[in-house]
Amino acid sequence: MKPGLSLRTSQQLALTPQLQQSIRLLQLSTLEMAQEVEQMLDENPFLELEAEATEREEQDLAQAEAASSLGDPSAEVADFASAPPGASSGAAAEPDAAAAPAAESGLDGGEESGALEPEPDWEGDGTVEFSPDDGDWGGEAPARQGSGSDEEGASAIDLASEWITLQSHLHQQSLSLRLNEEEGAALHFLIESLDDDGYLADPLPELVEALLLQEERARGQPWPEALRFERQEALRQLLQTALHWLQHMEPTGVGARDLAECLKLQILELRNSPVARAALAICEQPLELMARRDLKRLVAQCGIDEALAREALALIMRLEPKPGRRFADVQRNIIVPDVIVSAEGQGFEIRLNPDVMPRLRVHDIYARAMRGHKGEAAQGMQQRLQEARWFIKNIQQRFDTILRVSTAIVERQRRFFQQGELAMRPLVLREIADELGLHESTISRVTTAKYMATPFGTYELKYFFGSGLGTETGVSASSTAVRALIKQLVAAENPSKPLSDSQLAELLKAQGIECARRTVAKYREALRIAPANLRKAL
Repeated sequence: MKPGLSLRTSQQLALTPQLQQSIRLLQLSTLEMAQEVEQMLDENPFLELEAEATEREEQDLAQAEAASSLGDPSAEVADFASAPPGASSGAAAEPDAAAAPAAESGLDGGEESGALEPEPDWEGDGTVEFSPDDGDWGGEAPARQGSGSDEEGASAIDLASEWITLQSHLHQQSLSLRLNEEEGAALHFLIESLDDDGYLADPLPELVEALLLQEERARGQPWPEALRFERQEALRQLLQTALHWLQHMEPTGVGARDLAECLKLQILELRNSPVARAALAICEQPLELMARRDLKRLVAQCGIDEALAREALALIMRLEPKPGRRFADVQRNIIVPDVIVSAEGQGFEIRLNPDVMPRLRVHDIYARAMRGHKGEAAQGMQQRLQEARWFIKNIQQRFDTILRVSTAIVERQRRFFQQGELAMRPLVLREIADELGLHESTISRVTTAKYMATPFGTYELKYFFGSGLGTETGVSASSTAVRALIKQLVAAENPSKPLSDSQLAELLKAQGIECARRTVAKYREALRIAPANLRKAL
């Protein structure tokens, strides 16, 4: 074959760094977005927040005004000359305010401008007399004006609303116990081993091995075989005693290894009554019987009558299965919406949440300083300046895309915003993508971990998308609306005769919605609704 040269024209899509950053920012959640902005502010000197820029400009303006006023000393002399005899001037009333201009004008700190304060008589007996109102210890001394951010000036409301963890609550209780150093360390170790629900998830043998490994690392060598068994047994007894102390702390049930033990600890704290003894006997049985509410087997195995078993089950249902629940950090679970939708006249107002939008700008002083500079160092700084401009542009494009997608969703699901989730219509990503001229993957990134505040609550943008189910009229019904209808039917059912999945399917069919029993079961499980046998009232 004879070699030759040829020209060929082709097109290739290349992801530039700017496009890659834009795609990555688009799929970040609000929290991840805030972390990304903080990181860029730390790494790029050309980026700054508008609030910081405004504060800096105000400081520069104040310094300029102070410099201009210090340039005309005759004005200050005229103020002192015009003051009447015996009148206290503003500088005399606030010596701190007078000291600042003196420092800015270059005056020596040892020179006094006028007789603002009486000179102490150092030539006398060496004592200085103060009136009762001069010092902080005077009877009429003003109260301290503490700010809410200072630890000393924190208000009682701020201290009361401070989040207390389960571990800190237990450590505070352990201070009242008279324990030696080794016992206190064991109790501290168990407290720190608890999970968020207050359970001791790791078995004691594993915790003993973890402590042995820590001691061996601290010693720099492993325990001898003979001493290791003795030390292991000593640690096991120590942790067993510490666990006994832990399980008698508040909240009741903390330190349990499983749900059955948690319930037993709470029942033992109740007064000794027949119902409490029956509840304790039920907890000794497999939890599957109690979950299925199998009264016949519980009555037979516990040796109690059916009425007492019902009262015991009602008592168990009032117990707390997660003792550490009330110590959970609620602030972590708060969802901050990206878009806010509110009713306005006959329509809806759709706007971005200003609290999640970072106000960024290019540092104008650094940007002006880069003009006219050349060289390798200047080229590197120019690249950082370009990165800052790209980042600001990509942030703006991210929020513009979120707003466009949210507006399209509101237009498609207008009936939901007027009547609620029962009026939700089927919607897929392709419909929004075709309307906005975007790719489906872009719509998927926009609707992931982004939230919209509506008159009916705050929802993820993906919530407004759902498949359709056939109806007798030929119009598809949204799966979201069907789930809402199932939830409504279950809420209105007779507790003594709950509806089965087959009965729910028949009720949906009566309303013109074709939904199989397995589909009803899937939607019911997605709504976290128990089966009919577990919903039956005892």
